[in-house]
Amino acid sequence: MAGTVRNDTEMAMKVKQQLSQCTDPIEKLRLQCLARGASGIKGLGRQMFRIMDDDESKTLDFKEFQKGLNDFGVVVEKEEALKIFSLLDQDGGGTIDFDEFLTALRPPMSNARKQVISEAFRKLDRTGDGVITIEDLQNVYNGKHHPKYKTGEWSEDQVFRAFLDNFDSPYDKDGKVTLEEFINYYSGVSASIDSDAYFVAMMRNAWKL
Repeated sequence: MAGTVRNDTEMAMKVKQQLSQCTDPIEKLRLQCLARGASGIKGLGRQMFRIMDDDESKTLDFKEFQKGLNDFGVVVEKEEALKIFSLLDQDGGGTIDFDEFLTALRPPMSNARKQVISEAFRKLDRTGDGVITIEDLQNVYNGKHHPKYKTGEWSEDQVFRAFLDNFDSPYDKDGKVTLEEFINYYSGVSASIDSDAYFVAMMRNAWKL
């Protein structure tokens, strides 16, 4: 699979250097997440904060926001958390929206990177319904090469499900991956790669685009 473990160590080292010089609170939060590897951004996704949202309002007040950060292990001082919260609270209403938060947290990506990620998603979404499912993967991803399939430990469906779990929201694993979840995952991978050309080549090679 494209860019999972290989880049995480390099990214963690790079991020630690950047953190020591970073003063922007949102960038600091983003770097804290990226220090956890490619899944860091995904782990701060909408589904995680939903379980913090006691009144199911699909928004977070500051108390819920700060608790969510602490539970995730993101080290941010209270003053910095307040700065981030106020920046994300666009209308000053005292709450922030999950999707707006995640969009702000995603590392910026060039159009070339966004296009190749979307192209890979479209290839995997065989039915064209906007989500990747086990059924979509059956003709695209060969689970029979997986070590656990070869040993008989997993069925082919279990291999597909484990593959989807890499992209699926960690607190709401429904076996389906939306374009948003796919982009969230690869925004973390993208942050570890400086060159657009290398990132695009990696994606094209991984997904045979």
